[in-house]
Formats: sequence, structure tokens, C-alpha cells
Amino acid sequence: MMLRWTVCLDGGPRRVNHAAVPVGHKVYSFGGYCSGEDYETLRQIDVHIFNTVSLRWTKLPPVRTGGREHTREVPYMRYGHTAVLVEDTIYIWGGRNDTEGACNILYAFEVGIHRWWTPKVTGSVPGARDGHSACVLNKDMYIFGGYEQLADCFSNDIHKLDSHTMCWSLIKATGTPARWRDFHSATIIGTKMFVFGGRADRFGPFHSNNEIYCNKIRVFDTETHCWLNTPTNQIQPEGRRSHSAFAYKGELYIFGGYNARLDRHFNDLWKFNPEAFCWKKVEPKGKFPCPRRRQCCCIVGDRIILFGGTSPCAEQGMGDEFNLMDHSDLYILDF
Repeated sequence: MMLRWTVCLDGGPRRVNHAAVPVGHKVYSFGGYCSGEDYETLRQIDVHIFNTVSLRWTKLPPVRTGGREHTREVPYMRYGHTAVLVEDTIYIWGGRNDTEGACNILYAFEVGIHRWWTPKVTGSVPGARDGHSACVLNKDMYIFGGYEQLADCFSNDIHKLDSHTMCWSLIKATGTPARWRDFHSATIIGTKMFVFGGRADRFGPFHSNNEIYCNKIRVFDTETHCWLNTPTNQIQPEGRRSHSAFAYKGELYIFGGYNARLDRHFNDLWKFNPEAFCWKKVEPKGKFPCPRRRQCCCIVGDRIILFGGTSPCAEQGMGDEFNLMDHSDLYILDF
């Protein structure tokens, strides 16, 4: 299998910490932020659509609300949220805004007619948070981890939303749970959820500025509701947060991310085989993205669409959290 970066485009939406989902030959991208823009004023989340055939971006016009009462149907601009597709509906959950803080309202976006609504939900709704993960299996959405606003701590709970009944439940998991974390990835392969990376704290769920970046894969079995014991790998990627992860032909891939302890942004690509339970570094040909974090990555057929994110400014030297350059570029990786 010869992997190659085949397309590099610029001039797309300049976005960081956004959420995106593939629908057919298009990628829908929701919200995120760009340094220097105004996030104090509440405004509607924006929706950008990338057509992987024409290689063009379009932006949806804002929803006409005709008065304040309908605006709650449309999510406010946010970052650190998640987006998943179930049949013809995209569900947006979580994320935060500098004015409103974090959110736990479920928003639905109907792809065919570009209509927003807020489904009525029941059950144990997860607390408002950002930096969680969301993945879908059999039309159920699984939310794991993130940084909970009210509790002011990292989470390691798994909540499930049944998209038929619109009922939330907190899963009573057995086994040794994955550590409390945010900005990790969770990817479904078969009936298991593979969790990698993220930012955690050495002392537990509360943030004590002792960040740790675990690089051990954790596996949750959705059928038995059990966190599985997993072997340790000889070769594995550095721990990181705000990376991308996707599954292709039964294997897990991760790209990029950031490790604050090492003060390092990554642009490496790794492949994990769940059967052999081993990692392998992959080195595609072609022009590849610079080291970055908080980008989006979607799989469309045999192509990976990667766009946005943020990196340290070149002239800054490495590191400094506050001198970052936000990207408006897009790369395509061909299998």
C-alpha cells in the first residue's frame, strides 16, 4: 500500500478546534475559532462544506431566525465540540464559547435541507464540556472524557445517546477505566472503541498543572461495557493531545497533535493494528502538512481530507503557546 499526499490547497476557512464530518463526497465543517476573531459576541455557528470532487469550499448562509425565539435551535459559535453523522443527521454536542462557557445541548443538522433543530432528549445528560470525543456505533453516539465545566475537572465517563429514543445513559463500565483526559481521540473499529492520547493530570481528575500525555492505547468493548486489559507496545508514538485519528480497513491511524511537556507539535502518521496490537510509523510520499494540532481529519472513500489547525510561528522558534499560526490549508492523503 503506497500512501501519498496528493493535494495541497490553501484559502479554505482558517479554523482551529473545529469539528467536521464526511457526508458522501462532501465534508461538513462546523465552527472552531481563529485567533484574533471576536468570540465575545454570540453568533451562529458557521458551516463550511468542502466538495472533494470539485475541490471547492462553500459557506452556508446564516439561518434567518426572524426573531430571538428560534435562535436556540441553532448552536452558537464554539470550539472543542464534536460532530457525528447518523443516517442523514449530523449531531453537534458540547464545546465552549468565551461568553457562554461550555454547552450540553444536543443540536441536530439535517444534511439534505440544511435545517437545524434541538431534539428533545431524556435520561442522564452528560455535563457541559469541551475536548471530549464522540463516535458512533449502530446509530448510538458514545461520548467519552473531556473537560467538565461545572465539576472543573477532566472526565473519564462514557455516555451513550440512543438516536432512536433520544435517551442519554451513563454507561456503568467495568475493568480499569481509561484515565481522566481531554483532547484525546476515540475511534470505533468493529464493536470496540480505541482511545488514544489526550491531556491528563498526574494526580487524577483535577487540573494541577502537572500534565501527562499517555501514549498507551485503551480499548472499551461496547458489547460487554468493559475496559479491556491491553499489552504494552515496544514501539509507539509519543503521547499527545489535539491529534487526528481515523480508521481505515480495520486499522487505526493517528496524525499530528501536541505534547506540552515536550513542547512539541507533531506531523507524524502512525498506524495501529488491533489484531496484532502493534504500532507502525507510516511515511507517505508527497508534500505533507507542517506540524500542527487541533486540525480536522475526515475519511472520504480512500482519501483522507485534513484541514486547519494551528502551529507555532516559524520565526518564533518552537514552542511558545501564545505565538501560534492558524491554518486555512487542506491536504489530501490517498491510500
